[in-house]
Amino acid sequence: MKRALVTGGSGGIGAAICRRLAADGHFVYVHANQNLAKAQVLVEAIHADGGLAEALAFDVTDADASRAALEALIADAPIQVLVNNAGIHDDAVFPGMSAVQWHSVLDVSLNGFFNVTQPLTMAMIRSRWGRIINITSIAGITGNRGQVNYSAAKGALHAATKSLSLELASRGVTVNAVAPGIIQTDMIDGVFDKQAIESMVPMKRAGRPEEVANVVSFLASEQASYLTGQIISVNGGMI
Repeated sequence: MKRALVTGGSGGIGAAICRRLAADGHFVYVHANQNLAKAQVLVEAIHADGGLAEALAFDVTDADASRAALEALIADAPIQVLVNNAGIHDDAVFPGMSAVQWHSVLDVSLNGFFNVTQPLTMAMIRSRWGRIINITSIAGITGNRGQVNYSAAKGALHAATKSLSLELASRGVTVNAVAPGIIQTDMIDGVFDKQAIESMVPMKRAGRPEEVANVVSFLASEQASYLTGQIISVNGGMI
């Protein structure tokens, strides 16, 4: 049984990914930062469905805390599926954006990617099998008004995905990104109404978290063994 870690695992998209990977037969570590109780509720739901999971908490922006938690996790066996899903947004038009808004968003998505992925990589390499899947955003491809910080973080993750895939391709480890568009989660409540979604999305609806999780499931599988360095958009035809 392969072990999977999903950062930000208790949120809308993260929870769907955790449920799907558990259903696929992985032992899933559901990561949270402060809301460990919410992650534990998800773990109990996974157990009720016959899956295996465990909740854990650490701050992905804290390099030392992340490394300590992860080294303990892989002391006996590698994490072979890593889904970097942790991310935040703090929107403002650029002339009014504070340094705190800029750095906090990049710190979670981009520095968090490094702080979590780097300590796990060598164990994946030694096992000759691994899947690193970065959850990004359509904003990292097209940009978005009011989200220069968020777009910068996700766009940088796309570049990191491609570069890391080249380093690990010969070691049996694939690295890909999934870039969702408008997905029906708490994050879009009050941001996009039904009319706005219908005008922006050719499919005339928001995506479901499970539709993102389905793509992650494929990328984490043996069937995706020859697919690496790709940015896969899940956006209902927006681009």
